[in-house]
Amino acid sequence: MSVIAAPSGTAETASALRRLYFVRFAFAIVWALVMFTMAEEITPAGAVLLVLYPLFDVGAAVYDAKVSRSTGSPAPLYVNVAVSLVTAIGLGVACASGIPAVLRVWGAWAVVAGLVQLIVAVPRRKLGGQWPMILSGGISVLAGGSFIASAGADDPALTSAVGYAVPGGIFFLLSALRLKRAAQRR
Repeated sequence: MSVIAAPSGTAETASALRRLYFVRFAFAIVWALVMFTMAEEITPAGAVLLVLYPLFDVGAAVYDAKVSRSTGSPAPLYVNVAVSLVTAIGLGVACASGIPAVLRVWGAWAVVAGLVQLIVAVPRRKLGGQWPMILSGGISVLAGGSFIASAGADDPALTSAVGYAVPGGIFFLLSALRLKRAAQRR
């Protein structure tokens, strides 16, 4: 009689996070490519896309909380859900006020979301694939500060905020690839 071991919770979590990270990578890259075409002014379509980005983050955080219960408390992910919902509302309002207001809201979100990302990723190091997430969280905090500062520039543009999605997406891709390696070592 042979016994087949059931997959561990850690392996299932790593696999689910890997899929999520691939989706987040693809979304970030496509979103940035589309948004770059409208980064000079806020159009109605651009406003919708600006609000969509944190709403996508809400869905990703909810899914993450659901699949990663074995890696610790989902409380920081629920904080991220709340922060991203408030950000989506704030961006909707800020779009009517102009690019400086959008940069301030986007920057505040980047700072808080980066801190939450650090709080989530550091304890997950044992899963593997989290160092890119740790780096991304730290960079997000710094980038958020720069967005807030750039809101006061003579001619502020959304290009830096839009460009922020690209390295974020790349960090998700790197984490997904590293999670595969970690799962193969197990």
